[in-house]
Amino acid sequence: MIQPLEDMVRRFSLQLANKTSIHVSTNQTPAILEKGWNPKLPQDSLRKELLEIHPTAASFKRMLDRARKYAVRCMEDSFSYAKGKWDKSHATPDFKVGDLVLVSTTSFNNVKGCKKLKDSFEGPFVIKALHGENAVEVGLSE
Repeated sequence: MIQPLEDMVRRFSLQLANKTSIHVSTNQTPAILEKGWNPKLPQDSLRKELLEIHPTAASFKRMLDRARKYAVRCMEDSFSYAKGKWDKSHATPDFKVGDLVLVSTTSFNNVKGCKKLKDSFEGPFVIKALHGENAVEVGLSE
């Protein structure tokens, strides 16, 4: 978890536990002594009715709302652009059983020798079975 968020949750939990636990000296919780009731959720501690909202605060909130809507719109545009680019360049392979394919050796850790001199691909190998659109079973040895 992100450390600052974890610290904030811990501090809030500690404060809520302290305010809602019965103290020995008063036989009451501090929340009951201060407010007359125990808060169950974080939003219970907030005031429900505000006397008046300052005009500067209201304009700041409107500015933040506009910025949030603009950011959401930009993110949606970015996602749709990236999806369009990926869809345009991506083609699902049309392998059939019996086709010859090359196997990438970049993830093979058991091959000894200098990595620079290793071939990037080995093969060709015959496809024995298809397991989905992108997964195939090949016969590596005859």
